[in-house]
Amino acid sequence: MAFETETNFTLPKGFLDTDGTLHKDGSMRLATAADEILPLKDPRVKQNPAYLAVIVLSRVITGLGALQDINTKVIEGLFASDLNYLQDLYEQFNADGDAKAIDMAPSAARAEGFGVMGEA
Repeated sequence: MAFETETNFTLPKGFLDTDGTLHKDGSMRLATAADEILPLKDPRVKQNPAYLAVIVLSRVITGLGALQDINTKVIEGLFASDLNYLQDLYEQFNADGDAKAIDMAPSAARAEGFGVMGEA
């Protein structure tokens, strides 16, 4: 049985780059164990555990509009509603690995942070 390893998304607001270009459409791949484990060693995460979400998203987002490089600065520059949307998408996509089953209703677990990331 095959499953989806990447899903497409459209951000509610979009990322506004320094040239004023709005990037809304993107793609995200399934996370690997390394995507969740390696950022835990990053000093930014040790100083501020909430930064884990920024690093992990920068690793699993494979495209956003015409941007060539998705890095932590791009994720830091997202509007809060877009960051929340991507966190929900990440949690749902990685929970069962089936992009077709994703329900993008707001997550009640949002107050707890990433439900998949960091759980043992």
